[in-house]
Amino acid sequence: MFPSTTKQHLPLLLALIVVAAMSRLLPHPPNFVPVGAMALFGAASLPRKWMVFLVPFVAFYLSDLVLNNLLYAQYYEGFYWGLSLWVYGGIAAMILLGMGLLRNHRFSWLRIGGTAIGATLIFFLVTNFGVWAGDLMYPKTPAGLLAAFAAGLPFLLNSLLANLLFSGVLFGAARWVESRNTVAPVRE
Repeated sequence: MFPSTTKQHLPLLLALIVVAAMSRLLPHPPNFVPVGAMALFGAASLPRKWMVFLVPFVAFYLSDLVLNNLLYAQYYEGFYWGLSLWVYGGIAAMILLGMGLLRNHRFSWLRIGGTAIGATLIFFLVTNFGVWAGDLMYPKTPAGLLAAFAAGLPFLLNSLLANLLFSGVLFGAARWVESRNTVAPVRE
């Protein structure tokens, strides 16, 4: 999506993803974090496919380590190294969506917004299914699954708004950098 930006400005792209992940450490409303935007931006802009997965996962995991061992330390005994396979599976699904709909396509705000909406829904479905499947809180019935999805609904709007806003910020920043480096034709 950013052919002239990716190789020349790789440090900037990496920094944007890391800053997005670390912004999870700032006070915010529940689920108003740039997780989906970070996954989509990495999928669209990082030059190597191995980076598309590794960079967002590492950035997210490092922010998880800080959150789980400082902010949520009272819930764990000792230093917590773990991760939720459902959350990281949701991030992987968002990355795959971004690779399919954003990577190697012409820049389009409408495409980015639509993909951000789709990514939000995918993450919601994957993670809430994971809560139902892996927790004793909900019965393993269709009604229990619906209850798990219903319990996640209050967080869905914040996730959607965050993914739309932060996608705009990340893609907008990269687009701005790209436009600043485009040489205007010389008029004689």
